Amino acid sequence: MSAVPMEKPALAPTAARLGTRVSRVDGPVKVQGQARYAAEHPVPDMLFAVAVSGAIAKGRIARIDDAAARALPGVVDVLTHANRPKMRSWSVFHKDMIAPGGKPFKPLLDDQIHYSGQPVAVVVAETFEAARAGAALVEVEYNEEPHDSGLLSHLARRREPSHMKYGFVPPPKPRGDADKAFADAPVKIDAEFHSGPEHHNPMEMHASTVHYGVDGSLTIYDKTQGSQNCRWYVSHVFGLPKDKVTVLNPFVGGAFGSGLRPQYQLTLSVMAALHLKRSVRLVLTRQQMFTFGHRPETWQRVQLAADSDGGLQAVIHQAVGATSRLEDYTEVVVNWAGQLYRCPNVRLKYDVVELDQASPMDMRAPGAAHGLHALEIAMDELAHALQMDPLALRLRNYAHRDDSKDLPFSSKELYACFDQGAERFGWSARPLAPRSRREGRELVGWGMATGIWDAQQMFARVRMVMDAQGRVVASSAASDIGTGTYTVMALIAADALGLPLERVTFELGDSRMPVAPVQGASAHVATVGSAVAGASEKLARELLDIARKMEGTPFARVRRKQIMFEQGCLCLCSDPSQRISFEALLARAGKQTLEVSYMLLPNMLKQRKYTRATHSAVFCEVRVDEELGTVRVTRVVSAIAAGQILSAKTAESQIIGGVTWGISQALHEETQLDTRYGRFMNHSLAEYHVPVNAD
Repeated sequence: MSAVPMEKPALAPTAARLGTRVSRVDGPVKVQGQARYAAEHPVPDMLFAVAVSGAIAKGRIARIDDAAARALPGVVDVLTHANRPKMRSWSVFHKDMIAPGGKPFKPLLDDQIHYSGQPVAVVVAETFEAARAGAALVEVEYNEEPHDSGLLSHLARRREPSHMKYGFVPPPKPRGDADKAFADAPVKIDAEFHSGPEHHNPMEMHASTVHYGVDGSLTIYDKTQGSQNCRWYVSHVFGLPKDKVTVLNPFVGGAFGSGLRPQYQLTLSVMAALHLKRSVRLVLTRQQMFTFGHRPETWQRVQLAADSDGGLQAVIHQAVGATSRLEDYTEVVVNWAGQLYRCPNVRLKYDVVELDQASPMDMRAPGAAHGLHALEIAMDELAHALQMDPLALRLRNYAHRDDSKDLPFSSKELYACFDQGAERFGWSARPLAPRSRREGRELVGWGMATGIWDAQQMFARVRMVMDAQGRVVASSAASDIGTGTYTVMALIAADALGLPLERVTFELGDSRMPVAPVQGASAHVATVGSAVAGASEKLARELLDIARKMEGTPFARVRRKQIMFEQGCLCLCSDPSQRISFEALLARAGKQTLEVSYMLLPNMLKQRKYTRATHSAVFCEVRVDEELGTVRVTRVVSAIAAGQILSAKTAESQIIGGVTWGISQALHEETQLDTRYGRFMNHSLAEYHVPVNAD
């Protein structure tokens, strides 16, 4: 056979490489206003729905008077528990893929009121204005019952929770005798902590746009972190075949955990669409964003004891979290205390208290945001009691393995975090005594803390297609909640195949695409990204198989390790000038496209041999004006051992976001509960404070 000429194409854009700084591929459509969110997709002949929120915390609906609403021009119908369309009542059908143990809340199921703000009716109209006006005219009478709200008043009712929540790991069994060691130790601290509720408040409010098809099928644009989770939920609740329900979430305007589970606007909008056989959109108000879940209120007690040299002798960490009457929402709050530091005597306890409220739900770093906060403050108090530098105390008790599970860490670079973070911050100049530094009217304090978070991996499938022009499209039912999923997945494929980022597209946000987990637990890149890497390698081998059949060329019968991919070409490692483009390879094989599919199944047997976690060290400067009581955070250094950085720019954004959230939780955010009414009172962005640039 005659030799196929090797190509030396004109210099193409440089192939994207992992770890480099690249701008988000979805950035242009967002800043140009072309990205459509759940409430922005145009649907013909669409009705608008507005939910009516209940006014009591517990009881039953005695009567609903909707006559005035129905008489309003434009109002089409008012749905309540008395006239709603058929839906399944068994709790098993209302459980989504990550539901905790218990019975999920079922909107408009019956006349029972479980918590303040619960939806009691939905008004459907030809215009949003008519629906909103109609909702204001619906009158509801209740038979009110005594309710329980506010965790601190009900700590005596604490109990062990159900262990059925996805991702919940109960505290490990005690090791040693923590109570005796605490009693015998020369230096000890005993501190209690209370954290109030906190709400997610993403910019995009929860919304569902349901397109009712002529064949009765539903295409739903939903604010969710998992399109397939919502499809599962809708099909089970309403008894619909899976192929009759499609859920789309191509863009999500922030979620932070609020979109992990289907929220009630999805149920109500689907209910209205099925009842009226028309398309329906329902958008929750900002006030209603406070009526379906939150970071739970928690109480904690941390007891630490050490010898005179600072060696930990006892760690006792107890926590109680609020949950609803319906479900046992649980978080991993205390487990970190048995893992983060070396100690021979540890006792951990986690309980829940049922209250008349909506089920809490995961919020950025669920459990750890409370548990590590209490543990690290306690470590600082212990350092003060020892007259020891807080960093020195942490180094003195550095854990080289996870004693709570008797496992090694898969990797741990916390020493480097301490070392580099302290150096960058200038920690060595910190005075030991409190209130030692003052500048003008302000006291200046330096503090630090250790961070840890699980490194999880789930299962996912990715489909990858290369066309005749050498462009690649990968797809999976993943989600991008603003964290950069579009960019990072495309970058992984581009790096693996030696392509510029412009020639790789990642498609997500469609329940019909290959399976993906909900976007949460900081596991999306490790999961879907690993599936993208697997699909890329599979596609690379398909290209190599084509090249190996080209007799009379340098590629005949070469092995995988002898070739590489560069600038859209397959090249010899020994002589990169010997290359052939992807386009030529597909033409040679007579193919218009080359398609592969890859399923990532984590090696659980291997992973169970290790504790897999990321670690960090954070150093902070805070200034306090004693006269005015104002607090300013003026400097933060965050050193994170996150493993391989895939996209430097998005990783940096995530770190900045984490620091901002930490400042916000400490100084700004807290939902205020009026226990007399079991109602959250500061349910607006005017009164619920989130940080702005000036902060």
